[in-house]
Amino acid sequence: MAQLGQNKAGEDRPVTLAAVTGAHGVTGDVRLKLFGEGVAALKRYRTFNDSSLTVTKLRDDGKGGAIARFAEVNDRTAAEKLRGTALTVARSEMPALEDGEYYHADLVGLPVVSDTGEAVGTCVAVDNFGAGDVIEIERLADADGKTSRFMVPMNPIAVPQWDDVRIVIAPGFVQ
Repeated sequence: MAQLGQNKAGEDRPVTLAAVTGAHGVTGDVRLKLFGEGVAALKRYRTFNDSSLTVTKLRDDGKGGAIARFAEVNDRTAAEKLRGTALTVARSEMPALEDGEYYHADLVGLPVVSDTGEAVGTCVAVDNFGAGDVIEIERLADADGKTSRFMVPMNPIAVPQWDDVRIVIAPGFVQ
């Protein structure tokens, strides 16, 4: 598999790492839903949303999420106002990847082609239902303008190649 490098046109695009689900307590702490690899991965960042939120405290909530305190949030009312806020960092701030690794955010939006180079559609989502990542592909519109979607496992058999330009689907997986 190819390593997915940073797409130069979008290397500073915001990547969502977590979202505020509500207040926790009365001192301004918030509950977070995590979209990455847990609290440890989130701790490498001190600021979010173009430095508008500065983390002063971050801990695991024991339920797969986290509890955070931001310097800019001093009470429960301010914390409640953050409900639904996505916590983002610039793609360029994220750690470099090893060969064969990818960030979900780097795959979404890439064109998908067959192994013969025929355009199939666009990657619109990356999910993981427990058995590994699965990419969701939206087919190109048909003659009536209708689109459909299908899913392909993100493994070397189904996706033998990808880079920052396209995703190649193996024969038998193009639906």
